[in-house]
Amino acid sequence: MRIPLPPVPLPEAVADVAKEYADGTRSAAEPRNAATVVLLRDAASGPEAYLLRRQLSMDFAGGMAVFPGGGVDPRDHALATELWAGPSLAEWADWLGVDETSALALVCAAVRETFEESGVLLAGPSAGEVVADTSGEDWEADRVALEARELSLTDFLTRRGLVLRTDLLGVWAGWLTPVFEPKRYRTWFFVARLPTGQVTRDVSTESSSVTWLAVGEAADRADEGSLAMLPPTYITCLEIAQHPTVSDVLGAAVGRRVEMFMPQVEPLGEGWTLSMPATARPLVAARRGLDRVDAVGGVDEPGRP
Repeated sequence: MRIPLPPVPLPEAVADVAKEYADGTRSAAEPRNAATVVLLRDAASGPEAYLLRRQLSMDFAGGMAVFPGGGVDPRDHALATELWAGPSLAEWADWLGVDETSALALVCAAVRETFEESGVLLAGPSAGEVVADTSGEDWEADRVALEARELSLTDFLTRRGLVLRTDLLGVWAGWLTPVFEPKRYRTWFFVARLPTGQVTRDVSTESSSVTWLAVGEAADRADEGSLAMLPPTYITCLEIAQHPTVSDVLGAAVGRRVEMFMPQVEPLGEGWTLSMPATARPLVAARRGLDRVDAVGGVDEPGRP
């Protein structure tokens, strides 16, 4: 499966429908809040990310390579204060651009979904410790119960005497599905290092395969058509590939604040495309061998005035 990558030419019919949402003729679907975590480890070729290929049968991003993540569970809003370790809720709310209740839910969803989809748990018995091994049968039983929504994150952590290590997460970006899509998500992207001693496992029922892949190589494979990615995943790989180590990535995340970005229709030559964040334009232009990808959607070929 090959998905067009930025700048993506849009059929004129899609552009026409987008205009109807813009002028109020149509009403957009309400987006669901979600969190995704770029789980990273160091390699000789630079940071590697854990990627899952979603089942083709999935009604959203079927067949796509994605980072672990998913929608907020209503019970993610109810984590007890004593189960929280790391920066305060006020700090997280500031970084994520939301209220404290939403910040609590998003961070909880990020940790829970990472455990559900990779077996990696960003939690420990104290603020200075992290679980060293989650590969046992008892851990797997809890993971399955969380995935099935038979167990809440609060009950899981309480029963095991753990606290959420929110300091192991960094804020990266925010993407909102365009208004013309029937199923929409408001997704906060986090970054995290694979904890020492823990290993990822192919456990998610929503994925057909999993892999660790250098983020630069992942972008290369997407460009050549052997790895299907949605634009937010692709652009995130391009951004992280600018950093030589995981420590550099996490350093770049310190103090970062999310500005939720929603792609909008903009001109592309004689047609139309979806916009991308300003910071991504030079990265995409470099991949395409262009002088630039303009903020108004145009592209300049090398040497073109």
